[in-house]
Parts: sequence; structure tokens; C-alpha cells
Amino acid sequence: MKAVTWHGKRDVRVDTVPDPAIQEPEDAIIKVTSTGICGSDLHLYEMMGQFMTEGDVLGHEAMGEVLEVGPGVNTLKTGDRVVIPFQIACGHCFMCLEGLPTQCETTQVREYGMGAALFGYTKLYGQVPGGQAELLRVPMAEFGPIKVPHGPPDDRYVYLSDVLPTAWQAVEYAAIPPGGSVAVFGLGPIGDMSTRVAMHRGAARVIGVDLVPERLERARGNGVETLDLNEYPDIAATIREMTAGRGPDSVIDAVGMEAHGAAARTELGEKLGGPKPDALVTKLKEITGVDRLAALHMAIDTVRRGGTVSVIGVYGGLADPLPMLEMFDKQVEVRMGQANVRTWVDDIMPLLNDEDPLGVEHFATHRVPLDEAPQAYENFQKKVDGTVKVLLKPQESKNRESEERYEQRSVRTNR
Repeated sequence: MKAVTWHGKRDVRVDTVPDPAIQEPEDAIIKVTSTGICGSDLHLYEMMGQFMTEGDVLGHEAMGEVLEVGPGVNTLKTGDRVVIPFQIACGHCFMCLEGLPTQCETTQVREYGMGAALFGYTKLYGQVPGGQAELLRVPMAEFGPIKVPHGPPDDRYVYLSDVLPTAWQAVEYAAIPPGGSVAVFGLGPIGDMSTRVAMHRGAARVIGVDLVPERLERARGNGVETLDLNEYPDIAATIREMTAGRGPDSVIDAVGMEAHGAAARTELGEKLGGPKPDALVTKLKEITGVDRLAALHMAIDTVRRGGTVSVIGVYGGLADPLPMLEMFDKQVEVRMGQANVRTWVDDIMPLLNDEDPLGVEHFATHRVPLDEAPQAYENFQKKVDGTVKVLLKPQESKNRESEERYEQRSVRTNR
């Protein structure tokens, strides 16, 4: 099959790799029809190569059609249309039953002290082949896949894999009071969707902050008050002026370690960070890593006293300095973490109807064949060509030979 693979810093390629196969009783194989490029994929593209191996298959936002199921899967059958959550969880351990599948005790990557395994996301999260491919092996398929109806376009449902539950959790954790205000830092896919969810759930004022004109314009078109960070040197003071001098009730940091305007890592970290660091470099970076914290510091500065900061942007350093005095003095509550996809599906699914209140069917800015993934990554990373959200279409790239192979595989399964 064809798949998007990692080969080094800013070097992703579409390679031919072996087709996945059933390995465990609760595995399923799906034919991927749509798969997204996520902002967190850019962390692998840019700065997390020390946890990658050349040839790793990328991607964690996939949906498609079930081709084959293992003997332990009773909830799916061949031909079902499914969305695959980005985390791999069992559904029955303590953490899953607590509504925290990102902490699943069955798939936790204990070697690195991390939470649940993720598709296509480094050794830290299990090094499981990802969904930017024609086919995807789905472990724990008795629990993970979300069945959706046939008929509507993929765009209606594909964001259940990550974008929608991540944005929903961001707003949930932000604890915006009824009729309250929220500022969202970063208007990439997650920040953009967070503004939509916040407005849908009753926020009276939603203020979006970004640097990219196309993203600001897109948010304004949805009724968001927008601020261009380039035009306001003290963004916290500006937002306080807009909110009775005290700041918004809540702030969502949807930027994470991609923040602009600050050093990416310590000087030592930068000197060590070649395209394919060795084991010593990996260990040093684990110890010394410092994130770009501009967005998080702005969020803490901006939120009103007694307010809440929701951190949904990904951070990865272990030596990150935080303004603890300011946080303590302002009595700021901070909530964060990977989105617990299945926890929020029942809340979101009723909104994926013909009325489309969150605008999911027009959310993607680009839909391209899988073969064009390298250029799509570059455009997304450089924020050019109006790129906000890219959907890759693997079945538009395949040849007739692979199509026939998938059909034969499905026939064997049905027997």
C-alpha cells in the first residue's frame, strides 16, 4: 500500500509499504477514505525527530470502511463506515471507565512513562503505524472505532477522530460561564473549531488571536472578534481593555509549542537537534527540553483573576518555567491534556446533521490525493496558500491493482 512516511526533519514521503494484517483478536483493518494532517503532525515534521524512526507511517485522523475484523471483534463487520479516534484504548480499564481513554492502562507506553498509545505518533506513544495510508490496522477495535452512517460526505464525520473532541474538551475544560467570555490563542484547526464550539455552547464573546491573515479572516467570517498579534504588542492589555479591564473569563491555548516570537528550545537543545539525533541526544533533549511558552504565558497574563486557562495545544518539554507567582496570585485554574475522544462523541454526534451548526462540511481548506502529502505538509508548516486544514484522500491515489486486492480481501473476510 501507499503511506506517508517520516524520513527526517521536514522530509516526509509517500512510500510503498507492506499492507497491514490482523495481529491480535481485537484488530480490524480499514480502507482509509479520508485522513487529516494535524497541527501536532508538524511537531514530528519539525522538532520531535529524536523520537521517530525512518519509515514510520504518520497520521492519526482517519476514517474509512472496515475490510477485515479479528475474531475478538463483535461490534464491527465488513463494510461498516467508521471514524478512528487518535488514541488506542481498551474501553474497560479503570482509566477508560473514568472517561480518560487517553490514559488507558492497557495501552499506556510505560517504557517512556506516557499515556495511551496513539496512531502515527513517535516511540513515546507506541510507534503504531498511522492513518495517512491506504490501509490502517486498528488495535482494540472492539471499543475504539466510531460507527457512522453511510451517505453523507466524509467531511461530516472525519473530525470525530481528533478535531471535534479536542475542541469540545478545550471548551469544556475552559469552564466558560453562561454568557461569559473566552479568548482563543491560535486559530489553526483546533483553535478555529474551539471558537465555533464555544459560540455554539453559549459564550457571549469569543476573541480569537493569531498571526496569519487568512486564519483571522476565516474566524471573523464565523462571528469571532479577532486580533492580529502583529498589531498589538501587549495582547493581554488589549484584551483586558475589551473586557471591562479584567480580562476574559477563560482562555484557550490552542498553540502549544509552535508559538511564534520565542526561542524554540535552549541553545543546547538547538545545537543537539540534528535531523536524526542519536540515543545520547535523545536523552539530553528529554532532560533539557524547553518549549516555546509565549502563548501559555500570554494566556495566564490575559485571563481574569479567578478565571480558567484551558491548554489544548501540545507541549513537550520537561524543564518549562511557569509564572507560578502570577498564577497563584491571580488564583488561575489550569486544565489540560490530550482529548478523550470517546468521552465526547455522544455530545458531538447530534450536531453532525444536515444543518451543520459547526460548519464541518466546509471546514477543510484543502482536499488532496495522498500522493500530494509532502507538498501539503510544507504548505501547512509555512502557512501558505490559505492552508488551515488538509484532508488527504488515499483512495484517489490508488491504482486499479490495489483496488482489486482490497476487494479480494473483503471477499475472503465475508466468507
